[in-house]
Amino acid sequence: MTEPHTPDSHVADVELQIDQVTTVNPAEATATVRCTAGPVRRGARFDRIHDSAETIDLKLTQILTYGRSVDELDPVHTALVTLRGTGVQLLTSATPHSGWQAIRGTNPLP
Repeated sequence: MTEPHTPDSHVADVELQIDQVTTVNPAEATATVRCTAGPVRRGARFDRIHDSAETIDLKLTQILTYGRSVDELDPVHTALVTLRGTGVQLLTSATPHSGWQAIRGTNPLP
């Protein structure tokens, strides 16, 4: 899990909204996402799902935009990402009824 941070720490809160998720195996998923708080960098750790009591521990290991690997995703942009760790089975694709699921976490320290 990511370490809790204080207002004085140098980690930034990040958020991805999930449009479509594909579970590759119990510890890995790929998802089409939109960055809503960031930029989100490769290596970011996600430890919570917005409006959920469930805990996750997911690491962002790859970001693909327009078929090209990049190191970060800026707000309002979309990408295909790979997430690895505990809790991938809790990720859900957006539906007209449920809307977009959001995961929150922190970027790695530089």
